Order: sequence, then structure tokens, then C-alpha cells
Amino acid sequence: MTPELLLAFVLFAFVTSVTPGPNNMMLLASGVNFGLRRSVPHMLGVSLGFMLLVLAVGLGLGQLFQRWPLLHALLAWGGATYLLYLAWKIARSVAPSDSGAAPGKPFTFVQAAAFQWINPKAWIMAITAIGTYIPQEDFLGNLLLLAPLFALVNGPSVGLWTVAGSLLRKLLQDSRKRRLFNHGMAMLLVLSLYPILAERGL
Repeated sequence: MTPELLLAFVLFAFVTSVTPGPNNMMLLASGVNFGLRRSVPHMLGVSLGFMLLVLAVGLGLGQLFQRWPLLHALLAWGGATYLLYLAWKIARSVAPSDSGAAPGKPFTFVQAAAFQWINPKAWIMAITAIGTYIPQEDFLGNLLLLAPLFALVNGPSVGLWTVAGSLLRKLLQDSRKRRLFNHGMAMLLVLSLYPILAERGL
């Protein structure tokens, strides 16, 4: 892989990772509701789960979707349904108690990693990265290089959203403000589905 192609891939990984999407909306909400430290497993699950998804797509899973488009459509609709459920849970999050600790639990590492497999944006990112930036020559070697590199770029990128949420945490200790924030995050999570599904023709 040439240095120019590698740089282009890093820029692609950064832009797609840092821009708004389901993962970042949930991490922002997690930072507000649970703080940075309790959200670390969620952040790590996003990055490592996505790395495994990229590897799986590169090793042939993406070809199954080309052969059976209905399978991909079912996955997209299943992911969209689950995102709507998550938006509903965020909207119904209880305001913080007097101690400042929000009830409930943040995503675990396993939950966040598993979520990548039904996240429409993650699939689009993985398929685009494989199809655009990995040369056919020494395909496996390049795949084993770029999948971890994507995770290394993705981690700090999604972490920015968690840090932003944790910084907002002190400003949103008031019950009414926290409730309005959670409603807004739920709405943004729902809106994040539109361009993703529209791009897939769903």
C-alpha cells in the first residue's frame, strides 16, 4: 500500500468516525448520564467491535450481502428497529438523583461491540473502506493492517463525543435540563437513521 493511499484511508477513517452517527450520539448521552470513566467500556467496545466487523467484511461477509441483498436489508431494518428502542430508552432516562449519579447502567464492552453488527453506519463504513482503500494485491496483508488502524483512529474520534458529554454533565445536573437533553439525544439518534437508510435505498 502506498503512503498516499494510507493517508487517504486515515483521513477517511477519521471523518467517518468523528461525524455524527448512532455510536457518537449514544456516547455523548453516556458521557452526560454516566461520566467518562463509566463510559470507557462502551468506547472500547465500539472501536474493537468495529475492527472485527471490518475484518469479517474483508474476509467475505460483504460478498454474502451482494449475493443476497435481502439479507442486508433485514440487517438494516433490524438495526434501525433496535436504534429506535435505544432512542426510546434514552428519552425515558430518569433525571439524576441528588448525588448526581444517573440511574441505570451504561453500555458494557460486549453490548457496544455487538451493536456494531446491527449499526447501519458501521456496515457502510466497513464496506466502503474495504472496497475503496484496500488493494487487491496482498489483500489479506493490507486488511490485517488497515482494520486495526481503523480502530486506532476510531477510538479517539468517538472518545471526543464521550468527553464532550462528560463536560456537559455538570451543566445538566438540573432534572429538567437533563430530561430535555435526553429527549434531544433520542431525537438525534432517530434522525441519524435517515441518511444511512436512504443511502441504502431503504
